[in-house]
Amino acid sequence: MRTFAGGWEVAGIVTLESGAPLNMGVNGSNVSSFLSNTGNRPDLNGKISYPKKATAWFDPSAFSAPACLTGPDCYGTLGHNVVRGPGRDNWNLSLNKNFILSAERGSRIEFRAESYNTWNHTQFKGDYNNNGISTNVRAGNFGQVTGAFDPRVFQLGLKVIY
Repeated sequence: MRTFAGGWEVAGIVTLESGAPLNMGVNGSNVSSFLSNTGNRPDLNGKISYPKKATAWFDPSAFSAPACLTGPDCYGTLGHNVVRGPGRDNWNLSLNKNFILSAERGSRIEFRAESYNTWNHTQFKGDYNNNGISTNVRAGNFGQVTGAFDPRVFQLGLKVIY
């Protein structure tokens, strides 16, 4: 009984991250055509709210393209990195057990079961490079989630040592 019931090991990695700032932008003829690695920000029309849905991570009606969309001195009223992307709560767990077959010879069976995203909840992407959330005011999918991390994955392993 001890061989089968005792000696189990549980291990895991838990990742808890707050949302990274999202850098909003406006495409079109603006300062980015004069200088590289720069861009125009939209105007902020009201309070930023977060429905936190795939169809709208943030409320896109709070933003609009600036009226002066041409020329190098045209910037919107939204500050830099004001909007936050989705955070992440990821649990990867493993269960391990060694079954001794012969103590004199050192033979045993190693069993391993692993799960990634153990609780299988959707984790939207949204990072410093704006991967995962549409952040361009003029895009048809502005404010929508465009990427997610992998769903739950199970992996089993068995090793015989003799």
